Formats: sequence, structure tokens, C-alpha cells
Amino acid sequence: MNSLGKTPDSAQSKKITINASTLSLAVMVTVFLVAVVFAANSNEVVGWFVAVISLGWLLLSAFLVLGLRRGARKVTEQLKAATAAAAPRAGEAPVQTLVIDEATRNRDLKLDHSFKIIQVQVGVVNEYRPREGEEAAGMVDRALETIEITAANARSMMKPPGQGPTLSGEVIN
Repeated sequence: MNSLGKTPDSAQSKKITINASTLSLAVMVTVFLVAVVFAANSNEVVGWFVAVISLGWLLLSAFLVLGLRRGARKVTEQLKAATAAAAPRAGEAPVQTLVIDEATRNRDLKLDHSFKIIQVQVGVVNEYRPREGEEAAGMVDRALETIEITAANARSMMKPPGQGPTLSGEVIN
């Protein structure tokens, strides 16, 4: 994998690129001067026409070379600014933070659901406790068992994984 920093190869290729663009401009200036000299010596319309065309090519190449250099500088500055802005965040783990936040959110939702179940079962106990009979006693017993299971499961969500068994049972409403 190539690094983004300056290496001898990248410095050498930058030097070659600058020399090639400078050389191309020098060639275009030479072509223009030769066309002007020939046009002045022959003093013909065709010679001046060739000089004007070579001037157009010189201006076009100068515009392209200077425009590309300016664009390359801007891209380099933006890349440096983006790299500098990202450097302080390089030590952070945003994906891990997102996963932790999502896991915390899910755990909180499960705990909230457990507490809602407990509240409903407390309501069932309060409703059937004053009643007499085997059906009322059975409903209170099932509600207390559901409260016990739900509370144990909620507590296990608060502990690190692997510390204590989760109770299981059948919940009957």
C-alpha cells in the first residue's frame, strides 16, 4: 500500500510534472516567437495568420497549465485540511461508540419492559388478594412467580454476562 506522505518517488514525480508543464509552455512560446519572426520577415497575411493561431495555442496552454496548478494546490489544501480535521478523531472509535449506545438503548428498553410487566403483575396481585378461593390464590401465585422471574431476568441484564443464571418459566395471564 502506498503512503500519502512525501516520499522520494512522489517528490520526483512532482518535479517531473512541473518540468513537463514548464517545458510545454516554453515550447509554445518558442513556436509563437518563430511564427512572429517568420510573419515579420515574409510580411504576408498567411504568416500573420499562423502567428495569431500560435498565440491562441500559447494562451490556451498557459490557461490550462496555470489552471491545473491552481486546482491541484486547492485540492492539496483541502486534503490537508480534511486530514488535520480528522486527526483528532483518529483515536476515537465512533463505530464502537455507536454499538455501545445501541446496546445500552436495547438494554434500557428491555429493562423498561420488565418493569412494566412487574407493574401489571402487582396490579393483578392487588386485584386478586382480597378475593377468596382457589382461583384467586392461583392468580396471585402466578403473578408473584412472574414478578420473580421478570425481576431476576432484569437483574441479570444489569450484571456483566455470565454472572448468574436467568430464571425461566411459563407466564400465564
